[in-house]
Amino acid sequence: MSRLDVIGLGPGGAGLRTPEAEAALASAAMLFGYGPYLDRVPHRPGQSRHPSDNRVELARAQAALTVAAEGATVAMVTGGDPGVFAMAAAVCEAIESGPPAWRGIDLAIHPGITAMLALAARTGAPLGGDFCALSLSDNLKPWPLIERRLAAAAGAGFALALYNPVSRARPWQLGAALALLREQLPVATPVIFGRAVARPDEAIRITTLAEADPLWADMATCLLVGTAETRLVPRDSRPPLVYTPRRAAQ
Repeated sequence: MSRLDVIGLGPGGAGLRTPEAEAALASAAMLFGYGPYLDRVPHRPGQSRHPSDNRVELARAQAALTVAAEGATVAMVTGGDPGVFAMAAAVCEAIESGPPAWRGIDLAIHPGITAMLALAARTGAPLGGDFCALSLSDNLKPWPLIERRLAAAAGAGFALALYNPVSRARPWQLGAALALLREQLPVATPVIFGRAVARPDEAIRITTLAEADPLWADMATCLLVGTAETRLVPRDSRPPLVYTPRRAAQ
């Protein structure tokens, strides 16, 4: 049977990977994915790997679907959860626009822990109330649209998870986003920078909107921005707890 498994590897080590994802990885004959994500998967005898660059998601999906349609057991790996700014949407897009045979492929999407959830768990419950996730990458959507969404979400009282904050090709967007958020939120609003969460080089910084510096972020960073109601609880000899109350003021 033609089959493609799209597998969320979670934010880092295998300890945060689901048993379902591990089983799908073990059964695949061919692995496709962005090179650094494939590097997280242990090598298995007889299993071939097909790495590709970060900005060729649709071509990667098409390549995997092509060999899956020929009867190979194929897995597409992606960091975090496949449906959160990752490969599941690219695979669905490829199926929609591709040959009719691709619609008959047995497609299984295996969820994973996202960077925002792993970072939130490290620091308390900053996403404890209503929240939304936005990508600051303007590669696939215009920057003015990102600005409108940021302003609307912050103004409506949502905590924010910000993905893809900066890259070499996009050095200024995070600074612009923080400046916009300072117009919408109190400058004392907690902001959390989480780099490489759940990996050996993990680094977490808890600060305020007033002090947040875009130079603290890279493409391995996820940011969490609280609301006007998000609280910071100091603790002796321990990092503070950050949480957004479940109950919101009118």
